[in-house]
Amino acid sequence: MAATTGTFRLGPDNGRIVLKTSRAGFAAKAGHDLTIEVTRWSAQVEVPDEDAGGVTAAKVTAELDLGSLEVREGSGGAKPLSDSDRRDIKKTMSGILGDGTASFTSSKITRFGASGGAIEGTVTLNGQSQPVRLQVSEPGPGRYRGSATVQQTGFGLKPYTGFFGALKLKDEVTVEFELNLPEAGAAG
Repeated sequence: MAATTGTFRLGPDNGRIVLKTSRAGFAAKAGHDLTIEVTRWSAQVEVPDEDAGGVTAAKVTAELDLGSLEVREGSGGAKPLSDSDRRDIKKTMSGILGDGTASFTSSKITRFGASGGAIEGTVTLNGQSQPVRLQVSEPGPGRYRGSATVQQTGFGLKPYTGFFGALKLKDEVTVEFELNLPEAGAAG
């Protein structure tokens, strides 16, 4: 990861956060693996100067608006995902998650080589928290990509089931992000 310092305020103009779900169960072929975008979110990255610890002493916080989830893709399934399916899925997600937020706060950052690392921290949702480790890479200057896997049951959520339990959503949800840090002069 590059030695960029400063405070960076980020949101949808700087990148994208998506959730990826997959299916299981006897009727898994009938359902879809989903890509769901968080369309309203904010994050702040504070990177001190190298003499104060630099990247490994950085603090990262993020807040995701759960009312802003939009189904972008659905792969697999017995038939293509329709607009009606997307609306039904959004309604189901809203019923499960409400219109609250999910938050992330970093606790440790580790660098691996010149262009990768991990950010460890805590995700809080529904008043319940669980540790998470984001694997991060820097495919280009100021561009970052990362992912982590969280368990729905760790937040007190029961994974979706349909067709009398024959179609199930796996407990694991992958969170992926891509973002571009603003130029140092525009950092805020």
